[in-house]
Parts: sequence; structure tokens; C-alpha cells
Amino acid sequence: LKPVESGGGLVQPGGFLRPPCAASGDTFDHFSVAWFHQAPGKEREGIVCDSMSDGSTTYAESVEGRFTISRDNNNNMIYLQMNNLQPDDTGVYYCAADGKYMQSYYKFATWPYDYWGQGTQVTVSS
Repeated sequence: LKPVESGGGLVQPGGFLRPPCAASGDTFDHFSVAWFHQAPGKEREGIVCDSMSDGSTTYAESVEGRFTISRDNNNNMIYLQMNNLQPDDTGVYYCAADGKYMQSYYKFATWPYDYWGQGTQVTVSS
């Protein structure tokens, strides 16, 4: 499986983006998928995980209520709807996937995920 992100860009505070993540080589429908955010000079952090292990979707507190992950299994795509973007949301966004059972206590860690995209840059600035 090879995830490929796109759809980043420059947006004003309060704006929105909906970057897609496409898959090649396999289908997302039997993988847990997640989005990670890496702000400039900081470590990569998990912001949302949609788990195939327990059917749950978990959001980090920083994006809860503003971001939504969705799957389009017909087209083998994952989307991240990002609303009310703020300057702190600036950074590179990565799509990740894994087929292993995903325990809740490490859903937002990077090490469980075997498949990563190259990332897409999002800049929130006026």
C-alpha cells in the first residue's frame, strides 16, 4: 500500500481545506488510517485515527470539532476535512495506514504505522 496526499496549500485563518489521500497497491478498506501533523521544528503528531480494529474514530483535542476524517471506499480515498484553520495548524500533513490491530493507547504514535505518504504542506496565514 502506498498512500499519496495532495490538496495542501495556503489558506487564511478561519478557512478550510480538504486534502485527499489516495492509495496505490492495495485498498484502504482493510487498514486503519490516520492523519499526522508536523509543525515546523516539531515532531510528527497524530491528529486523527480511524481504526479498523475496533471501528472507532479518535481525534486529538487540538482538532476535535474542526477536523473530520472520511473514507470513500469506492474510490479508495481518505479525506481530511479541515475547518476553521488557524496558524498553529500550519505544517505538513501525512496520511498513514496499517493493517495491524490498533490499540487505543498508541493510535497517535508513529511507530505502529507501516505505510506513509510523502506529506502535503498546509500554511495558514493572513
